[in-house]
Order: sequence, then structure tokens, then C-alpha cells
Amino acid sequence: MLFNSKNFVLLLSLCIFCAKSTATGIDDIKLPDLGDSSGTLISPAQEKELGDAFFRSLHRQLKINQDSEIQQYIQSIGRKLVINSDTPSNPYHFFIVLDKQINAFAGPGGYIGVNSGLLLLTESESELASVMAHEIAHITQRHLYRAFEAASRLSIPTAAATLAALLIGTQSPEMAQAALIAIQAGSIQFQIDFTRDNEKEADRVGMKTLAKSSYNPRGMPTFFERLQQSSRYYGQNIPEFLRTHPVSISRISDTRGRANKYPYKQYPDSQGYLLTKTKLRVMTASTLETAFNHFKARENQGTQNQRAITQYGIALVHLEKQNYVAAEKIFKTLNNSYPEQPQYAYGLANTSLKAQKYNKALALFKQALSNFPTNNPIKIEYINTLLKAKKPKLAKTILETLSYQSKKQPLYFELLAQAFADLKQDAESHRYLAEYYYAVGHTSFAILQIKLAKKAKGNNFYLQAILNDRLAFFINEESERKLNN
Repeated sequence: MLFNSKNFVLLLSLCIFCAKSTATGIDDIKLPDLGDSSGTLISPAQEKELGDAFFRSLHRQLKINQDSEIQQYIQSIGRKLVINSDTPSNPYHFFIVLDKQINAFAGPGGYIGVNSGLLLLTESESELASVMAHEIAHITQRHLYRAFEAASRLSIPTAAATLAALLIGTQSPEMAQAALIAIQAGSIQFQIDFTRDNEKEADRVGMKTLAKSSYNPRGMPTFFERLQQSSRYYGQNIPEFLRTHPVSISRISDTRGRANKYPYKQYPDSQGYLLTKTKLRVMTASTLETAFNHFKARENQGTQNQRAITQYGIALVHLEKQNYVAAEKIFKTLNNSYPEQPQYAYGLANTSLKAQKYNKALALFKQALSNFPTNNPIKIEYINTLLKAKKPKLAKTILETLSYQSKKQPLYFELLAQAFADLKQDAESHRYLAEYYYAVGHTSFAILQIKLAKKAKGNNFYLQAILNDRLAFFINEESERKLNN
């Protein structure tokens, strides 16, 4: 029996509000008792492997954010919440999907994604944190356990591709159905039921994490209310997410009552939240003119800081439109007025980089890195500028100082491949370009790059052994994927 994508969109990638929907028939699905949720049917190592494969598959199907500033922000919010969760030592990876649909999801291995559309719908950082805390709770309470158990019966590439295909169902059910048919050919039927009890527990545990992390617990019911109100304006074109995961009045009431038990106080939004939201608005706008008009209409409104945020948005639009002089003027003013804010220093230096004024960009990034030595986005763009300025040796040295999380990003492998290419070490360049392609889910391209590395000059016995090992690994994974197509 073939999967029905509308029924199973969230079974293997839990979205924020996984209440049962009679419209999709999930209420009719039953599953025999599989035992407790101790994780005995899938080991932590298997779960991590599945999670990594799941994330690679997502890169093939969705537009995953690669902007290092946005990535650093969403990771920082996630880490703050995880520290105050029930499993603070578990690995998590938070990321943004560049899509206007209102969605968020938790996948295997601690991978938690938030759509840009959802982040832009929030009106406070606590609302965003409430969504992320809810997703973390799904993982800490082992709500994905049955999905993992079912997926563990498949090969890792097939299970990961299935998870990714189900996620696509929130964007396009037809595309998800086609992907599932291609992956599974009707050979396996998943029968999993995520109940309202799961959702209530995720709300309860998530709110506890939210409060312990110094966010406003009232952010959760407030965002639920906004979702419910926004759904009224969609008519017959209501998003799949809101159709299959309704926010009920009782759920809002329940979370509101729980939130009111916490003492009331002010919870100011961080600059990171405000600036990230502004940057995402520019990146995802239908046109740059739309984004520009949005900010111009607000440039004289609000507090001094709010006006600065608006100017930041205008500068970003100028930068995208290649109006470098106008962008530089605004970023310079912001950087002088708010020297403690790394985003403004980054924007000023990045303007010179985009304008191909590499020496000026190097000086500005070097100064910014001196002021913010632990800021990975500044460090990454400094490395990029060094490569543009034909200084690969220094670029490679600084690449080695990036954080562990940064070294997991596809961009890290891409920059490293470029550095080795500029150093005329072609074998190493092809090797790391293979890792880049693998990280974004294109294993066939990774195989090609490894083969090129094996033929390139500069090979030695040690590198050849590494290449042989990676080639065998990539070929085996690609064979498993094709076998299940």
C-alpha cells in the first residue's frame, strides 16, 4: 500500500502542532504496543546517522539557509533552550528553511527546522522560542520513538529520503506523494499515531523549558492565537499545515492557563532576533522593491533602536540592489552609533566585499574580528575575502579555527576546497568538494569528485587511503538509494 502524504506529513518529521486530524484519517490508524521508549530499538548512533542523512536529504528538496549570521542566531536560541531542557547533553542542530509557509518540525538526531515564514509571523522572540521549545520537547519526550522504530527497518538513505519527502508534503502534497512513490514503490506501510496527549505534553514540557530559559511563557498561547486568527484569511487555500494541525480553543486556553501561573514581567527582544527577522524579510521578499517600501514606510517610526533596525533593512536592500555607496553610508552610520553590534560591522565590511574592494574589505573584516573575536559569521566572511584577495594560506589557517558547528556546514567544505585549489593542491580540493556535495545531498557528484581527486597530482599513500575509503562509502550509499527507487 502506498503512503498518503497528507496522512503522514508529520509522522516522521513532527511539526509544531501535531494534533490528530479526522480530515486526513489519522484517527483510524492503530499500532500495537512496541514496548517502552527507552531507545532499545534504535541506538543513539543509528539515530544520529539517520538524522545526518535526513538533513542531507532536506538540502536536495528544500532551500536551507546558508547565511552564517542567521544560522548563528537560530543556533544560539536553540542552545539556550536545550541547556534548560530535560536532555541538555543531547546533540541538537537548529536551522532555517527559506520558505514562506508557516511551519516548523523536529526530525531524528535532534535536527529542528523553522521556516522563515513562521519566524516572520512571530512578533516577539518569546513566541519564536515557544515554537522551538515545543519541538525540543517532542524529542526529549521520545515522541519520535515509533517513527524511528519504523524507519529503522529501512536502509539509512531510504529512511532519510522518506522523512524528507514527508516534510515536503507541508509545501506540496503532490510532490511528496511522487517522492514517496519513487522511494518506496509501495513496499512498506508506516502505521504511527501521534496523539493529542503528545501535543499536550510537548506544550507542557516546552513551556517549562521556555520559562527556565528566561523567555515569556505567555509567548506560546499568544502565538497559538495568532495562528488561529491568521487561518481565517486563507479561505479554501488554507496551508496544509494549518489544515492538518489545527490550533483549538481548548489548546489555547490550556496553555494560557498554564502560562498565567508564572509571574508577569517584561521580556525584551534581543537585537539578534530583531536583526535576523529584518534580514530574513529582505532575503525572502517577493521583490526587493516590496522589502524597500516596507522599511521606508517605517523609517521614522518607533524608538531610536527601532529606527536603526529599519535603517539596517534599507541598507540590506541597497546591498542586494548593488547600490554599494548608499549601503556603505548607512552601515557606517550604524556601526559608529552601535559599535557593540557585530551585524553592523559585518554589513559594512560585506559591502566592500560585494563591491570587490578586497583590500578595504580585508581591513574592515580584520577590525571587526578584532572587536568580535568569537563571531563566526565575521570570521567566515573574512576567510571568503582572503580567498577573493588570493591569500589562500591565511584563509586555510583561519578556517581551522572555526567552531565545531560551523565545520558541519556545507559552506565550510566549499571554502576549504577553494583554499586547497588556490594552493594548487588539487587532490585535497576535490576531496573537500566531494564532502560539500555529500553534505548537500548530492552523493553522485561526491563520487565524481573523489574519482577526480584520485587522479589529481599531489596524492600520497595516506590521502589515497582516505579517498578509497570515502569512495567506497559514497558508492555503497548511492547503491542503496538506487536499489530502493
